[in-house]
Amino acid sequence: MQVLVLASGSRYRAELLQRLNLPFQQCSPNIDESALSGESPDALASRLAREKADAGRILTQADALVIASDQVAACQGERLHKPGSESGAREQLQQMSGHSVDFYTALCLLDTRSDHYFTALDRTTARLRQLRAEEINRYIAADQPLDCAGSFKVESLGISLFESVESQDPTALIGLPMIALCRGLRQAGVMVP
Repeated sequence: MQVLVLASGSRYRAELLQRLNLPFQQCSPNIDESALSGESPDALASRLAREKADAGRILTQADALVIASDQVAACQGERLHKPGSESGAREQLQQMSGHSVDFYTALCLLDTRSDHYFTALDRTTARLRQLRAEEINRYIAADQPLDCAGSFKVESLGISLFESVESQDPTALIGLPMIALCRGLRQAGVMVP
């Protein structure tokens, strides 16, 4: 079997990939994640996933299946970034309160032997309930979602902020669409149970 390489430094993506019980290596591609002028959130996520896969190929220098993913969130037409601070998280959550947030999670699986790219894109729509200021403050203090676009961790206490979630793949919201990844790995000849 070819070496599996996760081209991401994200512990969340690594935890998801570990579910498959397949050995993998991890590398952190360093790419410019700036949006191009007029680039839509879904196009940005797809482009960045492919660029991460290409960067992962260079970093591994081996026959590999390089797994890359990127996620872009948007609320009311504005791209959401990782807040980086408690005040930034507070501002994002106040802005999103009572609104829907679209998360575009792109996957790119690169087979370095054949130079074949398997790609997929998941759109998850999360509707946040109306949040009171004290709820936001308690949530931020408890979960510290400063490294998450949209300022919440759905895999932990962040789920309490939602009214509903619509998705074809619940793992996409965490950052790696596992249903699509399994499909791509099977197409590449990897035995996924």
